[in-house]
Amino acid sequence: MTIGKYQQDFHGLPVFDFPSAGADGTASTPLPDAAAVAWRISAPTYSEPEDELWEPQFERFLKTVDPTQVRALVVGGWDEAYEESSAPIVAALIAARDRLTDLRAVFLGDMTGEDCEISWIVQSDVTPLLAAYPALREFGVRGGSELEFPPIRHEGLETLVVETGGLPAEVVRGIAGSELPALENLELWLGTDNYGGDSTTEDLAPLLAGTAFPALRSLGLCNSVIQDEVAAAVAGAPVVARIERLDLSKGVLTDEGAAALLDGQPLTHLTRLDLSHHFLSEAMSDRVRAALAPHGVTVVLDDAQEPEDYGDGSVYRYVAVAE
Repeated sequence: MTIGKYQQDFHGLPVFDFPSAGADGTASTPLPDAAAVAWRISAPTYSEPEDELWEPQFERFLKTVDPTQVRALVVGGWDEAYEESSAPIVAALIAARDRLTDLRAVFLGDMTGEDCEISWIVQSDVTPLLAAYPALREFGVRGGSELEFPPIRHEGLETLVVETGGLPAEVVRGIAGSELPALENLELWLGTDNYGGDSTTEDLAPLLAGTAFPALRSLGLCNSVIQDEVAAAVAGAPVVARIERLDLSKGVLTDEGAAALLDGQPLTHLTRLDLSHHFLSEAMSDRVRAALAPHGVTVVLDDAQEPEDYGDGSVYRYVAVAE
């Protein structure tokens, strides 16, 4: 499966597409108040000579709205995102930090499969952007190709989401090794080794130990080809005792991983357990519900999958998002 829809809401705000320039270089679409929406700025990934590229569009945006009132930005596509990295986008956002004085949230790479498949999006080192905006509260990035995230300290970040079809181990280690004392929500799409997802549960160890992010309340380790191993590691992880929401969705979770999860530490303190897009038998799904639902845990077991049978005795299981 690929991503087929753009973000509709971000940072608690409806997403509004900043209109492209007309023939006279202006846009005629009425604009909302600068603080009332999350502004999506996007350029065609397969551009024509007459198309407005991302950086000129961003500069026009800064001159059109009151940048001091902008609270959230969604970066969509940029020219040849499948070959050209996000580094110039990151640089442009950093250069605007003295104008975007109230910016609290950024999402980098809001593209569908038609724009650029998730595993083709070429990212860059995104940590300078976080450093440039110490008041940032939410950051999301889509695409793992060339993504870098060396360890960083950020006092204010509360939500970090990294969506990939394959998350490099070095990025996982960089995030796990970061100092993010305010982080409450962390979601990592680990992906598959076919698209660069070479992390192991050992790379997650500092995170699972529960000492890395003292404010963490929601943990997502999603879209993983090693979901059974992740579930087994989570089953004994100290961090689980103090989180409220656990998301192991979109991966190739089987009965083996679910059994390890249930046989580990109690999960009855959770408010929500998301295992959607799974490969569980009906009997195991019933066992999970019976163990947790009576305790008030919302258990999500949507999108049950069947492995593909190759006819030679082997089967294949797919993560939800990989291309």
